[in-house]
Amino acid sequence: MIEEKHKEITDSINYAERIQRSLLATKELLDENLKEYFILFKPKDVVSGDFYRAAKLSNGNFALLTADSTGHGVPGAIMSILNISCLKESVKEGILQPAEILNRTRKLIIDTLALDGSVEGGKDGMDASLTIYDFKNKKLIVSSANNPVWIIRGNETIEIKADKMPVGKHDKQDISFTQHEFDLQENDVVYTLTDGFPDQFGGDKGKKFMSKRLREILASMAHLPMYEQKDQLEKLFIDWKGNNEQVDDVCLIGVRV
Repeated sequence: MIEEKHKEITDSINYAERIQRSLLATKELLDENLKEYFILFKPKDVVSGDFYRAAKLSNGNFALLTADSTGHGVPGAIMSILNISCLKESVKEGILQPAEILNRTRKLIIDTLALDGSVEGGKDGMDASLTIYDFKNKKLIVSSANNPVWIIRGNETIEIKADKMPVGKHDKQDISFTQHEFDLQENDVVYTLTDGFPDQFGGDKGKKFMSKRLREILASMAHLPMYEQKDQLEKLFIDWKGNNEQVDDVCLIGVRV
């Protein structure tokens, strides 16, 4: 009976993963709009709270979002579907600026979860970095909730710091997200990520990988072709994790301009 129940649950989760994967940015859309990129996406369980979305905006700019929903596994995946739904609605309304998109998405998430039955109304949501590429004018426009954006230019590393608040209910929920505009140069590499890779325990001493180490490694390999970077990062993560359990979903995206 236990084996039968386990198979039913596993089959259900595997089917749910197919549904969730259909909501991620498609390879066709990414290939049409980006010159060279990689996506390292490793859910902790079969389904994921991390996700990535992309859209061509009405002004011709290209939006790419890397997000980490509250939770992982089944609760995280359900939360990611709500987050995607609210994000799609914001873009559908014709909003073009990343700060405004995150502001509107936050309100939609809060309004939806206000009916979850808890005393305060749901505090779930997501951490996210929303990058909008204006390739015509060689500009990057960024708003970010808790997750940084790193740009590697030759030997220089530029960090676009995130606002210390989520896209969701928070004591700063009435404050607008900050918007950053950055002039791009050819061969700049833009990295967006969730906290799964830096927070992974491993190595000889069983410690966290840490953001500083990851940023330095990305800076050292940014000159490599994107597919090579992905292969090296995947191997690095597996070797670091060793026999430890994966602690969270992992999503790391690199885009060469």
